[in-house]
Amino acid sequence: MKLKGTVKKIFDTRTVGQNGFRIREMVLLTDENYPQPIKIEFVQDKVNLLDNVNEGDEVEVSFDVRGREWVNPEGKTVYFVSIRGWRIDKPQTAPPEDELPPFPEPGPDDPFPPFDDGKDDLPF
Repeated sequence: MKLKGTVKKIFDTRTVGQNGFRIREMVLLTDENYPQPIKIEFVQDKVNLLDNVNEGDEVEVSFDVRGREWVNPEGKTVYFVSIRGWRIDKPQTAPPEDELPPFPEPGPDDPFPPFDDGKDDLPF
């Protein structure tokens, strides 16, 4: 699954438990008629994906929906849902016209030199 939007918030990496489990979260403001702030978690080696992203960036996040079941100390079963990101893409934007390289001039080895026979046959 994928979501497009603007990065609203990026949180610091946390280490959970004694085994060094790493988790980092971000909030993505979706790009739709009624934008939604969606918290997406990145775990273990995927936390590094957020190093190349800044708040305010337009991104597309690929993710999986994960569910967990937990029985609390009172014996009640509780369910959790998380959105776990595994890829972040930034849209490719064209450079401004003033940053485009100039159009190359035809050279002597150009296979299609400009045609000019000296006649102007336009009727006006």
